[in-house]
Amino acid sequence: MTHPWHPIDGGVTAPQGFLAAGITAGLKASGKPDLSLLVAPPGAVCAGTFTTSVVRAACVDLCAERLVSTGGRARAVLTNSGQANACTGERGLVDSLGATGAVAERLGLAAEEVLICSTGVIGVPIPMDILLVGLDPLVAALSPEGGDAAARAILTTDLIDKQLALEATLGGRRVRIGGMAKGSGMIHPNMATMLAMLSCDAGVPAPVWQAMVKRAVDRSFNAITVDGDTSTNDCFLAFAAGEPLGPEHFDALEAGLTAVASWLGRAIARDGEGATCLIEVQVAGTASDAEAITVARTVCGSSLVKCAVHGRDPNWGRILAAAGRSGVAFDPGAVALWLGEHQLMAAGQPLPFDRSAASAYIRDRAAAAYLQDDTVLIRLHVGAGPGQGRAWGCDLSDQYIRINADYTT
Repeated sequence: MTHPWHPIDGGVTAPQGFLAAGITAGLKASGKPDLSLLVAPPGAVCAGTFTTSVVRAACVDLCAERLVSTGGRARAVLTNSGQANACTGERGLVDSLGATGAVAERLGLAAEEVLICSTGVIGVPIPMDILLVGLDPLVAALSPEGGDAAARAILTTDLIDKQLALEATLGGRRVRIGGMAKGSGMIHPNMATMLAMLSCDAGVPAPVWQAMVKRAVDRSFNAITVDGDTSTNDCFLAFAAGEPLGPEHFDALEAGLTAVASWLGRAIARDGEGATCLIEVQVAGTASDAEAITVARTVCGSSLVKCAVHGRDPNWGRILAAAGRSGVAFDPGAVALWLGEHQLMAAGQPLPFDRSAASAYIRDRAAAAYLQDDTVLIRLHVGAGPGQGRAWGCDLSDQYIRINADYTT
C-alpha cells in the first residue's frame, strides 16, 4: 500500500458516517444475499464512471444522468443481484425509477439522490414485487457495521466478496477510504468495473473528486481483464463526505483512492471464473503511461497467453505477439522480457533459460495462497520512453467454459 495509508477493518462502512446493509430478499433462486444498500452522510458528493457499451442497462443511464443533473450530489445506492435488468425495454427504466423512488421515500431523500446498480442475467427484469417487499427490512438493517453484509449481497458468480478499507492521517486528522466490488466473468471494463462502490470521509469538491476517481479508475479497473467481454452494467460509484480536506492533501488522498481501487481490481481479476492464479503484466519504456497500460492489458487479455499460464508453459512468443498487436508502436529490437525472475529476452533476442524452472515458477504461483503469492509476474521493457503501466488478468481454464456454458441453465 502507498504511504501513508494502511489497511483496517470495515470495508465500505469504515469511513465515518456511512451506513450499509445487505439482505436475502428472494431475488435469487439460490437463497443467497441479493439486495444491498449503501447510504452516505449529508453533504456527500459522488463521482461515477460507467460502461461505454452502447447496450446499457437503464440503471447505468439513470445513475449517469442523476450525477450530472445534481452536480454530483447523491446519498445512496441500491444494488440488486440476480437480474441485470438490461435489454428489458421500457420496463428497465420504469423499474429503476420505481426502486429508487421507494428507497428515497424510506430514507427521506429526493429521488435524484438515490442511485441504483443491477447485476445478473441480461434480459431478465427485476421482480419488483419481491424487491419492494425487501426494502423495509433492508433499510432497518442499515448499520455502521453493515459493510460485510453489503459486500456479500452484490455478488453473482463471485467465489468471494471483495472489500478493503485504508486509513491515513492527513492534515492532523484521520481519513478513511473503503470499498467493495463484485465481478468474476464478463470482465473487460472500458470505464471502471463491473460493480464497485467506494466511500471516503473527507470533504472534496465534486469536480476535484470526479477527476481523482477517473485517474484512479484508469490505473485500476480499466487495467483488468478476465475474458475480453465488457458488461452492459459496469458501474463505479465513489462517495466523499466529511470535513473538507485542504488541497495540499489531495495527492495523498488520490494515492489512497488508487490503492483501494487497484486492490479491488486485482481481486476481481484473481476471482475470474475458473481462474487458478492472477497474472500481472508490468510494461515500461513506452511514450506514455496510457500506452504502457494498453500493452499490458493486451497481454493480460490474450487467450493464448492465458492458456499458456494455465498450462504452466513459459511460451514467451505469445507474450510478444500480443504486445505487438496492442496498437502501441515500439521497436522489437529493444524488447526485454522476464517471467518472474527468469529473463527470457534482451535487446530483442531470446536468451537461454531453464524451461523447467520457469514452468515450476508458474506452477508454484498457482498453488500459492489467494491474492498473496499467487501472482504470475510478466515484465516487459519495450524501449527507453518514460511510460510505465500495469494490468491484471487471470489464466483461462476449462472451468470458465463450463461455468458460462451453464450460466442460465
